[in-house]
Amino acid sequence: MESKIKNQSLTQTFNLLKYTFGIVPIVAGADKFTNLLTNWEQYVNPTIASLLPFSASVFMMIVGVIEIIAGIIVLKKTEIGGYIVAGWLTVIALTLLISFNYADVAVRDLVMAIAALSMARISKIIE
Repeated sequence: MESKIKNQSLTQTFNLLKYTFGIVPIVAGADKFTNLLTNWEQYVNPTIASLLPFSASVFMMIVGVIEIIAGIIVLKKTEIGGYIVAGWLTVIALTLLISFNYADVAVRDLVMAIAALSMARISKIIE
């Protein structure tokens, strides 16, 4: 009985992570086109922005497409999607830390990357 309760709890936790890391990247990715939640261009490292062959706005739209795809992959193939989201969040955090802008956001993204990695590893047990 106790084992069944533990498995049910693990499954519920996994599903919470799966839908969080599936839906949030899709919403954030879509918002890169509308800037309703925030002005996403402010998070682009100025050094990186100066190297781009297009505007920061176009860059963020490309980022948005990548995030939408990552969210869909999490919902369809959670293990693979979890590793993708964990890597993506780590790269974002590192670019923020390099410029030392938005260090609080960088730390938050690193914590979310750990959670996404954990979700990917749990998916081996649940799915």
